[in-house]
Amino acid sequence: MAIKFSEDVVPLGDLKVNPGRVLKHVVEAHRPVLVTSRGRGVAVVQSVTDYEQADEERAFMRAVVKGLGDIESGQEVSLEKAKVRLGIS
Repeated sequence: MAIKFSEDVVPLGDLKVNPGRVLKHVVEAHRPVLVTSRGRGVAVVQSVTDYEQADEERAFMRAVVKGLGDIESGQEVSLEKAKVRLGIS
């Protein structure tokens, strides 16, 4: 989801004049838009669907990193023990 500066940077004035065009671009391109004011980034506009997907991916990656840390510190549990703890046969 790399930003394309030629397409995904919008001055705040353009957003005020035509918000529908910016929102349509965000949804269709599946990339966030950087909103600028006086040449500086002030906000990011992203579709809800893309935001939720990215949030789920971040949560998954955090869980993987935590799991790898648990393994490195010797806190792993065998599949059999996990099934017993969870009441799964």
